[in-house]
Amino acid sequence: MKSSRQFFVLALGMVQLWTAFTSAAQKPVLTKEKDLTIYRDERFYAAFPSVVRRESGELIVAFRRAPDRRVFGEGGNNHTDTNSYLMLVRSTDNGETWTESPELILAHPFGGSQDPCMIQLNDQSILCSSYGWARVDDQVKDEFPHSLQHGNFTFMGGYMVRSEDGAHTWSDIIKPPPVPVSVTHDVFGDPTPAYNRGAMVQGDSGRLYWAVAAQTRLKPRLTSTHLMTSDDGGLTWEYRCPIAEDDSASFNETSLYITPRGDLIAFMRTADYDDHTVIARSTDGGMSFQPWEDSTFQGHPHFALRLPDSNVLLVYGYRHKPFGIRARILNPECTDFAAAEEMIIRDDGRNRDLGYPWATMTADGKVLVTYYFHDESENRHIAGTLLAIDN
Repeated sequence: MKSSRQFFVLALGMVQLWTAFTSAAQKPVLTKEKDLTIYRDERFYAAFPSVVRRESGELIVAFRRAPDRRVFGEGGNNHTDTNSYLMLVRSTDNGETWTESPELILAHPFGGSQDPCMIQLNDQSILCSSYGWARVDDQVKDEFPHSLQHGNFTFMGGYMVRSEDGAHTWSDIIKPPPVPVSVTHDVFGDPTPAYNRGAMVQGDSGRLYWAVAAQTRLKPRLTSTHLMTSDDGGLTWEYRCPIAEDDSASFNETSLYITPRGDLIAFMRTADYDDHTVIARSTDGGMSFQPWEDSTFQGHPHFALRLPDSNVLLVYGYRHKPFGIRARILNPECTDFAAAEEMIIRDDGRNRDLGYPWATMTADGKVLVTYYFHDESENRHIAGTLLAIDN
């Protein structure tokens, strides 16, 4: 890492400490009320949720579901599966109960899908991004030297679907363009379509902002993050600029947030950087980003929720002992991330295969944090925690 960046982080840390000291009294207190089971079936491995709240107060949670391979006598599960589909469940009582039979968002015709990331747009339509893996046999794996591979699966890249009727029906697949600096190809031999796990945001103008990952080196793998935008609700996309890149650390799984001042904040997962969260900021509407900053804490991936008083609840998975879900309340401009006190939402995980939280306000003024979790049976299911806000 460059010494100039270290000096910049040190100086910024002093500012953040002062900001946290002066604003601490203005922050709300979040109290854990209870943990919930949102979706669970012993026959399935469910993971990677996202959640939106409709104008009616209805909550919709989307997630990735695949067979629990132990049902077939196999030894365990992987995050790639030919029968990995995008599903959803609903709640009309602020998360207390959920529909038992999940609805299908998409079964991709060429492979298994991952991480449905929903955003509800200003016109109440819902855009859901995902990405997929196609299974290929051993005898043809070597025919994809420029593709990401995971065991017998080759990467298909990202895609999206849209719903105009409250997630009851969905559009055909929307294929985004590749990131210009990416060096990889998908299973079809084309430049890899842009992809990401993380939250998009929509600005006041209606413009959508999407942080995507790109491989700038395949072996050894090096990943950077980049900004793409859409002015037509996600039907077409345009490349804007790099968000974060480095010669040794990789960045991926990025969630975006827009502050009241209009700054665009990227909360990023890292690789080869001790699992530290890093953050980048754009003050010019996504035309460029300032140098990335080390948050000094561990966790991934992230979701930032604006609270009623404009402070920000940042939730993230914690894949270190004790395994679970954690959070911090940041000030409205997200400048005190390093100094903000950490809150433990769950610390009863048995291993690191958990997390990926996403949050929303409920109609009765509480916070619902969704994530995937497990218990002594090792069944992966969609869970949640309700938090009460005390100002």
